[in-house]
Amino acid sequence: MGVDLGAGIVVPDAELVFDYIRAPGPGGQNVNKVASAVQLRFDAARSTLLDEPARARFATLAGRRLTRDGWLVLTAHRHRTQEANRRDALERLATLIVAARERPTPRRPTKPTRGSRERRLEGKRQRTAVKDLRRRPVDD
Repeated sequence: MGVDLGAGIVVPDAELVFDYIRAPGPGGQNVNKVASAVQLRFDAARSTLLDEPARARFATLAGRRLTRDGWLVLTAHRHRTQEANRRDALERLATLIVAARERPTPRRPTKPTRGSRERRLEGKRQRTAVKDLRRRPVDD
């Protein structure tokens, strides 16, 4: 089976590991008793969802959350319930996967227009004139 993340993405159960930990921050007496925070681990290095270029983009997007072994570690503790934090972690994972699978459009180099070149050079001439006015006058 697997976990359906929406947008046509189904992550196999073997690529996901959920750990439940105690959440930091305020929460009264409850915070020390209940493991409501979710730590989601996703095996990006061996994932069938990502091809090599997408895996490289995924590593860039994940940043420090990606371990050397290729596991993404997401910690969700925004909500008070374990289920809401689990949904939050899965949504964040889906966002990362969708962004990584999207191929960037290649940059097409363009030349500056004639008008933009002339405006740039005119601006430089004006700046030169202003700076020339600051110089000490030349004695003839």
